[in-house]
Amino acid sequence: MQSTDQESAENYLVFNEVKKTYDQKTLVVKDFSLNVAKGEFITLLGPSGSGKSTVLMMLAGFEGVTSGDISVGGVSITRTAPYNRNIGMVFQSYALFPHMTIAENLAYPLSLRKKTKEQIKQRVKEYLALIEMQDFGGRYPGQLSGGQRQRVALARALIFEPSLVLMDEPLGALDKKLREQMQYEISRLHEALGFTVIYVTHDQTEALSMSDRIAVFNAGVVQQCATPAELYERPANAFVADFIGENNFIAGKVDSVENDTALVTVPSGEQVKTQAAAGIRLGQKAKLSVRPEKLFILPTDHAYDNHMKAKFVTRHYVGDFIRYYFELADGGEINVKVLNDRSAPLFAEGDSAEIVWQRNDCFAYPA
Repeated sequence: MQSTDQESAENYLVFNEVKKTYDQKTLVVKDFSLNVAKGEFITLLGPSGSGKSTVLMMLAGFEGVTSGDISVGGVSITRTAPYNRNIGMVFQSYALFPHMTIAENLAYPLSLRKKTKEQIKQRVKEYLALIEMQDFGGRYPGQLSGGQRQRVALARALIFEPSLVLMDEPLGALDKKLREQMQYEISRLHEALGFTVIYVTHDQTEALSMSDRIAVFNAGVVQQCATPAELYERPANAFVADFIGENNFIAGKVDSVENDTALVTVPSGEQVKTQAAAGIRLGQKAKLSVRPEKLFILPTDHAYDNHMKAKFVTRHYVGDFIRYYFELADGGEINVKVLNDRSAPLFAEGDSAEIVWQRNDCFAYPA
C-alpha cells in the first residue's frame, strides 16, 4: 500500500503525449509528456511562441487538448470544466477585484466554495499573516504597491488549498528588485505550504533560482527537463546550451570519439578535448560550447586541458565581474568572465593572450 501511495505522489500530475493544434496542420505543442510529483515546483521555460503558455492553459482548462491526456491524482481532467479542476492561478496582471478590499478579495474564493463566515474570517486572517500583510485587510488594491498586490494575488490563489497552483509570468510587471523579493516570497510560501506549482516564465534566472525542475521548450517540443544544475552544467543540446545562461560557441570538426570524450579541431588548427554530446560522430561538423566563467586567462592556478591563442579586443566592467572580449586566430570571438578582484588582468587592445579551460566544462554538439 505504501509503495502505491508513493508512486501516486511521484506521478501526481501526468501529461501523457499531449498535443495541441489550432489549425489542424501545425502542432504548437508536440507529444508533451511529463510526470510531476506532489509538492514539486516545475517551471516551463522557453522563448515566446514555444508552447509553454499553451501547456499551462490546457492544464487550467482554458484551452482544449487536441490529443493525449492530463491527469491529477490518477484522475483524468482532460474533459473537466475549468471551474471543477480545483486549480489556483496567479497572473502577471494580478486580476484582483478593484472594488473589493484585500480581505474581501481573499474571502471571495472561499465564499464560492460555501465556507462559513467564521471559517472565512479565520482563513483570511491566517493568509494575511502568511504574506505579512496583517494590517492591510481593509485597503483596496489601488492603495497597494505592485509587489503587495502580487502577494495578495498569490495568497488568493492559495487560500482555498487548490490541488495545483499555476503561475503565468507572475512577476513580469515588477522591477528587478521587486522581482527578486517576490521570487523569495513564492519560494518561502512553497516551502511552508508544500503546494504543487507549474510556473511559466521566459526569465532563465528566475527559473534557475526557484525550480525543482525546468522543462525547456522550443517550437512546441521539450528539449530537456532536468534540475537547474543539470540544465546549466550538462545541456542536452546546443539550443539548451544557448538558451540557459551564456555560452561561447566555436565551430569545429570531430577527429575522434571515445566513450564520452571527443577531440575536435577548430578553424585555427588547434585541437580541443571536450565532452561528446549525444549524436556526435567521427568526421562530422561540431559546435563547441563553453561558458565564459569556465574560461581562464594564463597565467592561472586553475587546471586545464585546452588552450587557445587569442587577441584582446575590449573589456566591459559589470560590477562584480569583468567581461573580456577576445578575437580568435580564425576571426571568431570568445568572451571570458573574470571576478572583479586584484587578480583581474589588464590588457591593451591587440595584446596576445592564451585562453584555457577543462574538458569537463566543454561540450561538442552536432552542428
